Amino acid sequence: MVFHGPTEWGYTLRMGLRQELLRPMARIGALHASMQLHAFLAAHRRTREVQDEWLAEFLAAHARSDFARDHGLAAVRTYREYRAAVPIQTYETLRPYMRRVIEGQTTALLPEHEKVLMFSMTSGTTGEPKHIPVTSRFLADVRRGWNVFGLNTLNKHKRAWLRPIVQISSSAHEKVSPTGVPCGAISGLLARTQKKIVQRMYVVPPWAADIADPATRYYTILRFSIGRDVAFLTTANPSSVLKLVETAQRFADRLIEDMYNGTFRPPTDALPKQAREVRFPRQPRLTRRLQEGIAADGMLLPKHFWTPAFLTHWTGGTLRLYLRRLREFFPGVPIRDIGLLASEGRFSVPLDDETPAGVAEITSNFLEFIPAEQREKDNPETLRAHELEIGGEYVLVTTNWAGLYRYNLDDRVRVVDFFGQSPVFEFLSRGLHTANITGEKLTEHQVVEAMQKARRKTGVAVERFVMQGRFAETPFYELRMEPANGADPAVLAEALDEALCELNMEYASKRKSERLGAIQPILLPPGLLEKAEHENIHRRRGRSEQYKHQYLLTEVQGDA
Repeated sequence: MVFHGPTEWGYTLRMGLRQELLRPMARIGALHASMQLHAFLAAHRRTREVQDEWLAEFLAAHARSDFARDHGLAAVRTYREYRAAVPIQTYETLRPYMRRVIEGQTTALLPEHEKVLMFSMTSGTTGEPKHIPVTSRFLADVRRGWNVFGLNTLNKHKRAWLRPIVQISSSAHEKVSPTGVPCGAISGLLARTQKKIVQRMYVVPPWAADIADPATRYYTILRFSIGRDVAFLTTANPSSVLKLVETAQRFADRLIEDMYNGTFRPPTDALPKQAREVRFPRQPRLTRRLQEGIAADGMLLPKHFWTPAFLTHWTGGTLRLYLRRLREFFPGVPIRDIGLLASEGRFSVPLDDETPAGVAEITSNFLEFIPAEQREKDNPETLRAHELEIGGEYVLVTTNWAGLYRYNLDDRVRVVDFFGQSPVFEFLSRGLHTANITGEKLTEHQVVEAMQKARRKTGVAVERFVMQGRFAETPFYELRMEPANGADPAVLAEALDEALCELNMEYASKRKSERLGAIQPILLPPGLLEKAEHENIHRRRGRSEQYKHQYLLTEVQGDA
C-alpha cells in the first residue's frame, strides 16, 4: 500500500472518491454473498436432510483415501454405518495419517484431486503442534461461512458499508512443510486471498501479519488505521484489540509526531522490505485532534481517532472477562462474536450482537455431539444436530474437508436455542483439563511435562504444585507450590514459563505479544496442598488410591 501526495486534504479527497468508485463492485459482491446467506438460512429448515446429503457427498469423495480403506468406508452409506465403522478420533489417533499428508502423501486422508494449500498450525496436547490441511474445498467452506457472517452483520449495521476495516490476522507462512507447503494461520491466507473489493477496504497491508515483534506490529496497524474512517475492527481474540489501544497510549507521542510529519517510525526496525515503499501524507489537523483529546481525557483513547459501527471477536468462555475493559474503551459500540472457529474449521455462525451463541454450521461440516457427562467414556453416545436439547451441554465432534473423520474437538458447548431445526450454542470451555485465558489452550499434560523440564534445569525440588489462571490488566498464571529445598521459587517459575513456551506454540505467541504475563510464583506453607488433598478425598468419600491430584485448575480467578 503506497500513499502519494503531500496534503491531508488531498488524501481525504482520494479516499472519498475511491469509496464512491467501489460501490458498483460492492453491489456485485453483495449479491453473491446474499445468495450464500439465503441458502445458509434456508438450510436450517431441513437440518437432518442437509446433513445426510453432506455426509453422503463426503463419503463418496473420500472413499479411496487410506483412512477410508482402513475403516471400510467404501461400503458405508448412512450415518449409522459411519458411526459403527469409525470410532471417535483425536488428533493423536489421526497423527500417523497426518504425518503422511504433511510428507506429501495427501491421499492418506484426502481425495486424490484435493490440493493442500497450507497447513493451519495450532498447539496439540503434547509439544508437537497440530497441522490441519487447508484444502481448496475446506478453504471455500470457511470463506463461505465468513461471507454469511459478514453480510448478516453488515445488514444489521448499515453505516459500516464501504468503510475501511481493521483486520488483525496472523501470518500464513510461519514455516514450510517438508514438501514446501506453507504452515501458519488460516486467517492470514483468508486475508491474502480475499475478494479484491474487500481487500481494498482493509487499511492494514497484508505484510503487517508477518511482523514478528508485537510492539512493531501493533504500531504498524495503528499507523495505517488512525485517521481512517474505520467501520469495524475484526480479530479472533479481544486481547488483540486491547493491546492495540495500549500500544496507542504507550507510543502516543511518537504516533502524533508521525502523523504531523508524514513519517513511519515503529519501535523497532523489524519490518519487511515492503515497509520501505510506504509514503504517508502529513496530517496536521488530525494531529491537533489527537492532542486535544489527550488534553481533555489525560490519555489517547479510541474515540479520538475511530468511530466504529461495531467490534467483532470471540466473547465466549473465559474471553468474556475482557468485555468490561473493551466497553470502557468503546462505550456503546455493539460487539458481535465471530462464532466457534478453530484451525479445524468454523462450527457456528452468530446471527445477533452481544451473544457468544451461534447457529450450527451444518453446510460445511457433519456435526455430532457427545453429551458432556459421557465425555470420558471410551465409546460415548453421540447425537446429531437436530437431536439436541435446549440447556444441554455437549462436546463437539466434526467431520469435514480438512481430512477429519469423527474428530473430537474437545470443545464444550451449551445449547441456548434453536434456529429452525438447528441448535444455537455457545462455547463454554476447552475440555476438562485445559486452561484458556487468551487462547493459549494450556493442557494439564503440558504443565506437568514443563514442570519436569524446569525441575531438571533448576534443580529445585517440588512435589506438589497447582497452576491457575488469574485475570488482570495483563492476565497471567499463578504457580502455587511448596519447594522442598528452600530454593528461590521465581527461578523455577521462569524455567517453567520457558518450558511451556517450548511445548505450546499458542502460549509462546501470547507471551511474546505480551497478551499473557509471566508466571507468578506463590510460596505455600509446607503440607498445605497435602492437607487440601486429604480434605478433598474425605469430602468426595473416595479412596486415596483413586484420587488424582489436579496440577492445572481450569477456572480463571478474578482480577488481581
